[in-house]
Amino acid sequence: MGTTDAGGVITLTEADLDPYVTHTGTRHLPTGAGLPCDSGRFGFGAPRGRPVPRRVADLVDDAEKPAAELRDQLVTGALRTLDRDLECLLLDGATGRVSTTGVLPARLGLTDLSSLTPSLEALLRFAATMGELAAFRGRLAPREHDAKAVADAAGRLASVFAEATGEERALYRRMAALIRPLSRIARPGTGLRLDLPRRLLDEEFGFSSIVRFEDIDFPGVLTHEPTRRFLSETGLPEHGYWYELDTDVPLPALAEYCAEEGIPVDQLPEEAGRLIRLGSPLGGTSLVVDGATGAVLCWSEPEVTLRPLNADVSTLAFTVWLVHREKALDEEHDLTDAYGQRAAAMAETLACDPTPRIPEDDGRRSWPESFEDQAGGGPYA
Repeated sequence: MGTTDAGGVITLTEADLDPYVTHTGTRHLPTGAGLPCDSGRFGFGAPRGRPVPRRVADLVDDAEKPAAELRDQLVTGALRTLDRDLECLLLDGATGRVSTTGVLPARLGLTDLSSLTPSLEALLRFAATMGELAAFRGRLAPREHDAKAVADAAGRLASVFAEATGEERALYRRMAALIRPLSRIARPGTGLRLDLPRRLLDEEFGFSSIVRFEDIDFPGVLTHEPTRRFLSETGLPEHGYWYELDTDVPLPALAEYCAEEGIPVDQLPEEAGRLIRLGSPLGGTSLVVDGATGAVLCWSEPEVTLRPLNADVSTLAFTVWLVHREKALDEEHDLTDAYGQRAAAMAETLACDPTPRIPEDDGRRSWPESFEDQAGGGPYA
């Protein structure tokens, strides 16, 4: 049975691969240098904590459930997003190709395979390239942060993928080359997390669709000066991703809003007095900003729960811009297939937003969950 060393490398034996891995070029990597347990957005390991590799048919209660072409493929790991596994990595033992599928033990075989890389070695090179992009190093180190930087990074990323595989890019690599470089649109900010290009939102949504607030709109509890400046100078789209801003009255504190609307205030969080309501993402939910820190959160009235949404208003603006851009790219390049892979690419791009934790935090995060919610409409609901 395979072993995992202190450095997190899984090494398999020849017996582990028999009889299902017959492709000679595939066997030397897992039995030699081994596979990393964690390689950025890819992790090597089987569901339910079982050792790798395992046939798809061995991981389900009903061996007849998986499609015939899936049963003997080996589950070698998972495609990951920020805080969860999205899809399984499947190794074809006859050809060495690596694919993904929306495999969960309860519903194997319900999702088609989506090609990822022609080999395990190509997958590790792909993971290393994505690591360069995330760390801003190597050939993908940014020269600037603007629309040109996005286009340059996309071109270089596509070139690296072509060099690594020598074949037409699979869908996830195509998504990565188009979506991941979008993080280069903004440079690190001072006071707020991101410094967005001056006319970014105007050009994306139209000048008339951007709401810029005036001092009279701000309650006294909004003391975080970078947030005040962003809301007055840069602004936010009136109709963003799953939210609408309140523009008819000055921005109220959450406690004040609930009192005016006849909503019981006895269960509001302790900090409700300094939470300013910007608008509403969903029925029964308030989009709020912490007037002291600038953190953006959601207050769910039905669940009586306060959850972090974005680090601040700059990353909220980046998120709605990202979804709008991705929708345009989808229409142009047909990225609709392989929904889990698209969700992963979106979540990776949003990794520039270190969403804060709060005392009553239940660990759930709205953006990754909504990106992955295909049944609920995902980014375009």
